Amino acid sequence: MERDFISCKLLVTALLILSSRTARSEEDRDTLWDAWGSWSECSRTCGGGASYSLRRCLSSKTCEGQNIKYRTCGNVDCPPDAGDFRAQQCSAHADVRYQGQYHEWLPVYNDPDNPCALKCKAKGSGLVMELAPKVLDGTRCYTESLDMCISGVCQIVGCDHDLGSAVKEDNCGVCNGDGSSCRLVRGHYKTQHASGKTEDTVVAVPFKSRHVRLVLKGPDHLYVESKTLQGVKGELVLDKSGQFLLENTTLDFQKLSDKEVLRITGPLGADFTVKVQFSSGPDSVVQYIYYQPIIHRWRETDFFPCSVTCGGGYQLTSAECFDLRSGRVVVDQYCHYYPENIKPKPKLQECNMDPCLASDGYKQIMPYDLYHPLPRWESSPWTACSTSCGGGIQSRSVSCVEEDMQGTITTTEEWKCHYSSKTAILQPCNAFDCPTWLAQEWSPCTVTCGQGLRYRVVLCIDHRGLHAGGCNPTTKPHIKEECLVTVPCYKSIDTLPVEAKPVWHKQAIELEEEVSVTEEPTFIPAPWQPCSRTCGAGTQRRAVKCQVLLSFSQSVADLPDDECEGVKPATSQPCYRTPCSGKGKESEKEVEEEEEEEETPDREELHDWEYEGFTECSESCGGGVQEAVVICLNKQTREAAEHSLCVSSRRPPQLLQDCRTQPCPPRWETGEWSSCSASCGVGLMTRTVACSHRPSRDSNRTEVLRDEDCQSPKPVPVQACNRFDCPPMWDTRAWGQCSQSCGGGFQRRQVLCKQRLADGSILELPDTFCPSKSPASQQICAMQECQARWVTTDWSQCSVTCGDGIQRLQAVCRRQGEDRKHRTVDLEKCSLLAQPAKIRPCSLRPCENSLKPNPIILGQKKVYIQWRKGKKLQLLVGGYAYLLPWTTVVLRCPTRNFRKGQIGWLKEGKPLIGPPHLSVTSLGYMKIQQLRASDAGIYTCVAGQAREHFVLQIIGSKHKLSAPASWLLGGGQQKVRETDAAVRERFQELPIPLNRYDNIVEHLLELKGSLQDEREPADKTQENRSTLEDERANSELSSLLVLIADTQRLDEIMYNLSEGGERGGQLVAQLLSELAIAQGETNESTLHPPENAESSTQVPPLNKPNIKATRPRSPVIIQRPRKVGAVPPSEMTVHVGVLALLQKPIASLELRCEALGNPEPSLTWTKNGKELHYNSRVGLLSSGSLRIQSPSKLDEGLYTCTAKNRLGTTSLSSWLQITGGKGRTCVQSNGIRANGPICSEGSNSSQSAELCHGQACPLRWRVDPWSQCSASCGGGSQSRSVRCIKGPEGRSKEVESRQCLGSGRRPSDSRPCNQLPCARWASTSWGACHGQCVGPSLATQHRHVYCQDTNATKVSYRMCSGLQRPVSLKNCSTEACVLHWRVGPWTQCTATCGRHGFQSRQVTCAHRRTGKATREHHCMWRPRPPSWQRCNILSCGRAGECRDSTRYCEKVQQLELCALPQFKSRCCHSCKNT
Repeated sequence: MERDFISCKLLVTALLILSSRTARSEEDRDTLWDAWGSWSECSRTCGGGASYSLRRCLSSKTCEGQNIKYRTCGNVDCPPDAGDFRAQQCSAHADVRYQGQYHEWLPVYNDPDNPCALKCKAKGSGLVMELAPKVLDGTRCYTESLDMCISGVCQIVGCDHDLGSAVKEDNCGVCNGDGSSCRLVRGHYKTQHASGKTEDTVVAVPFKSRHVRLVLKGPDHLYVESKTLQGVKGELVLDKSGQFLLENTTLDFQKLSDKEVLRITGPLGADFTVKVQFSSGPDSVVQYIYYQPIIHRWRETDFFPCSVTCGGGYQLTSAECFDLRSGRVVVDQYCHYYPENIKPKPKLQECNMDPCLASDGYKQIMPYDLYHPLPRWESSPWTACSTSCGGGIQSRSVSCVEEDMQGTITTTEEWKCHYSSKTAILQPCNAFDCPTWLAQEWSPCTVTCGQGLRYRVVLCIDHRGLHAGGCNPTTKPHIKEECLVTVPCYKSIDTLPVEAKPVWHKQAIELEEEVSVTEEPTFIPAPWQPCSRTCGAGTQRRAVKCQVLLSFSQSVADLPDDECEGVKPATSQPCYRTPCSGKGKESEKEVEEEEEEEETPDREELHDWEYEGFTECSESCGGGVQEAVVICLNKQTREAAEHSLCVSSRRPPQLLQDCRTQPCPPRWETGEWSSCSASCGVGLMTRTVACSHRPSRDSNRTEVLRDEDCQSPKPVPVQACNRFDCPPMWDTRAWGQCSQSCGGGFQRRQVLCKQRLADGSILELPDTFCPSKSPASQQICAMQECQARWVTTDWSQCSVTCGDGIQRLQAVCRRQGEDRKHRTVDLEKCSLLAQPAKIRPCSLRPCENSLKPNPIILGQKKVYIQWRKGKKLQLLVGGYAYLLPWTTVVLRCPTRNFRKGQIGWLKEGKPLIGPPHLSVTSLGYMKIQQLRASDAGIYTCVAGQAREHFVLQIIGSKHKLSAPASWLLGGGQQKVRETDAAVRERFQELPIPLNRYDNIVEHLLELKGSLQDEREPADKTQENRSTLEDERANSELSSLLVLIADTQRLDEIMYNLSEGGERGGQLVAQLLSELAIAQGETNESTLHPPENAESSTQVPPLNKPNIKATRPRSPVIIQRPRKVGAVPPSEMTVHVGVLALLQKPIASLELRCEALGNPEPSLTWTKNGKELHYNSRVGLLSSGSLRIQSPSKLDEGLYTCTAKNRLGTTSLSSWLQITGGKGRTCVQSNGIRANGPICSEGSNSSQSAELCHGQACPLRWRVDPWSQCSASCGGGSQSRSVRCIKGPEGRSKEVESRQCLGSGRRPSDSRPCNQLPCARWASTSWGACHGQCVGPSLATQHRHVYCQDTNATKVSYRMCSGLQRPVSLKNCSTEACVLHWRVGPWTQCTATCGRHGFQSRQVTCAHRRTGKATREHHCMWRPRPPSWQRCNILSCGRAGECRDSTRYCEKVQQLELCALPQFKSRCCHSCKNT
């Protein structure tokens, strides 16, 4: 019992041991190995590790093979913060002392000698040590490879993560893929600097794209924007060469002198948009290429519901377009975008095959068919065959039909039948052979001797072998011919009968068909001549000529033999009449031969001629000929003897037979080689090579077969030729840009001396190597006539004879001629161009007798055109107004040096005393209530001796002007009553024409009417506008109240209108568009003036357009009037072009300069004609305006704003006058300061008292400088002290603030500052050290530097522009850069003497230790050794010595180049005999 228990226990133990191992495989059973054990735990949990399995040897002997095997595992990406596996192993030794101290160890990557050893580098000291003989299993051998170290040995790992696998990724990043999941995208882009843009998009590269490469050639610069799938945006500025990181994607950027190169291996971590930032200079060209993933694929759907519910129907599948990135179904157009996508065909299957119930009614309707049949292919009957025999074609139509339950068959869409293959629509027919003639054997000759006839039967046999009709009668063979029996028709002298003669004695004369001459060249044989011998063997001859029948003359002409086709018939043949009997000898030669035979009677009996076999066949296949071999045979020994021992006359005739008649197998047919594609420098010769086959022996045609049908190897169809160096020749580049756009200029091109070598490379040589006369490198261009343009000349005379005035810059119209000189032409040539207008002040001698300033009326030369009805308009004198009736008008007359209450008004030159709806206010305004037709006329504002006029006209019905008949005549002349001479005289003195702009205003009103007519249907159809300006103009016109135009602009339009033609309408339309765009706010200020506006000087301002110009325009400065005479605030703003008069101290003055133009003009300032120097008190604002803090007397002067772009320049000036509280400033009507007697010194005493109190000094506000901003960003505040001061400077004192309330508004004591959000530079960790080599063992590593706010959100880099940007590139140490230039030996010199010899050598960039070559730019930190040099620069001997000075003279002689002087001199010896 106990023994059984122990046995059971041992059995259980053995089973437990065996259960830990897998079952032995068949292979293991045949060897001494146990089964493999289970796999060990993976050496790594991520990033790729290794696992192993063990087995044991079951024998005491040694087992063959390994007891351990490995596999990869843990092939998932590690989290970003996991760190590098090799770096972790190095850092594990940080707590071990080395040489008495601790070190922070960093990994050493890519060791070429032993990549699986743990080599680490001490941080700071550069000490490199091998801390372990091998790294942990699963450590990568190299940074850019999947190969891993296992047990200290680098094992190959494929992209499928299998050990020993050589599988690679395709261009799409798919392991072992075929490249079908992505598509190659290539293209180019050219910048357009003339568009006025500052930047543009080159290409948008989508997410997951790979192998991106862009090359920009030109002065512009690339930068990249990114957008993730979650919408997070990023930006990368590529300002220098190096590697950058954007959205976990490494970008390799190279910035060279003439181009920029951007490479991205990928895959892209976001959608990247590559943009270009424009710079000055020529346009740039960008070429790009990348592999784009095909993210939209077709996906087959499930089956649709069945077509019927019972009785048998069908159901179909379809295909839908699926977005792999978002996992959603999208519209089919996304999949159609990729040509690689092929939409799957729908599938069809039967469904619901159960019979319908009787209640459904189907059985009663169709008792013979319970099922709904599937759609099927239906075909029509075949057409008749195209031929009756020999192979033809017949066709039929095939369509997809559908049968309903009632049995009605209808045609339906073909895709419903695609579940089965479509039946054929073409088929061959009547493929049997056509009937042919078959000739039977000839009958015996009708005679027994001489010439007779013989006959034969000819039948028409069809493909079944039956005698039938259908043969061509013209090709029927003849059934009768002559025959010749070779037996003479006389009694033979020979005693032997004819039948007893040997076979070769009976040789028959070849029968020839009688050939007649035709219109085709044919060989025509003549009759045979008699035999050359009367007895024995002789020769017959005949003439054979190539002849043709001339149809027009019916005569026969002889032609050369090569004009006839086919084999020429024989001209001679052997003949044999009878044996020579010794009697009747015909010649002495026969007598001699007979005597010789009688002398040796035994020779004939001993030797005789006999046939012995045949020669080799003349062809290996396809039918050849064999000739019977004739020998002289010894009859006794039966051995061959000399031919001289046999009688020559008895030699038997030549016998031939056919051989090897079987068809030849397919074989290669080669054509003639073509001429060489290049005369030198290696060219190509080609020939045709085809696999052909002749179907039958008698056929002359060959069939071309597939190359696979012929035996290999195939003859080469291409071979190199002329593989020797070309002589140096001139190479011309494309012509450059012309130096002038018109009037004749020059353009240049580059002309280089180059030589194409025998290896196909091109070598650039000095010019002395090429022929002496080089192609032209310069030529004349742009000969067309130049356009006329305005050219400024001199300044005009001063506008006044004394005091201060202005000067205008005069301009003339000039054109450049063919001689490059400018000539003045008619002003009409420049009518379409804007005439430059520049004004500068001038000052002459003081005016006399000007003690009292004259009154000035500040009128404006404007034309007002009311566009739609409004309640009230405020206008200024000095211009014209065309208004709608029933509008209330306030006409203002701003003055200087005159009391407003004393302003007078005239109408038609007479005092304004009229109807009650017309009145003059206490401020000098003239107000017209409910304007009517009778109110039209000329109004005059009178201020002392100053007068300013205003012409008012009424717009009548149908957009026509209704001017009073009392002062308008035909032709627009003034009409005045003859009785009122004074009024007539006053009218003649008016400086303003009455109806100067009537014509152009009527054009505008007509255009307004047409626009209104077009707008109604346009509102319904929503027609597209042509340009952005048209849209803006039409939208502005719909809400416009008054058009305000400068008279100078209207004068230009009127001048152009006077020329006539269709261009007038375009000019008026352009004017209307400009006025509509430029008056966004004018009507609002005119309709509703500000409440605090100073009534006597309020002028409608001109407003800057708020849309971007769509076409290039020269700059223009917007001139805006300002309030004059008002109490100045503490912070004053004056628009340039207006006098800046400061009567009180202020905190700051802003001279505002607003300019328009495309491209956007740049603004500069000058003071008194000299460059303005900026400081802490005088500086520029971001808008280009000028700000002066606490202006003083030192700041007085003429300030000029200049706006400039590439199309032109314009300027506008303002005087800055500071009175300081004493006296007043005299200003002329043009806004320019006046000095001297023009201004009256006798100022009003009451005004003086108002300006200064106490000690003759005013109360004034005094402000201290602003304090420092409370915050550096995110919005802070500044403060300052504001005090009320009284008394002169130096002895002033502070008083209560309320005493200064009369001196103007109190300056503000606080203001916001540093409003920009807080931002700072941030950076990622440093990347790997594998950038471009910059020195011995030195490379570069990169990191991404970006701008972020306090919430760690990426913002534009411009937000951090004021902060110091951290470096994104630094040097690092790497073994990969242990490089040097490796040079090879010099080649043999191309010349033995002279100045034309050179030699070359190979120069490569190689690793010092491994010797492996790499890309040359990695060694560019060290100067590249020269790869070619001159050699044998020695005199070629005496002047008269003739020798070769180059080793190419043999080729020069072959190419027959000795006629050229440059080759004849260098190859004198080789060329002297040519």
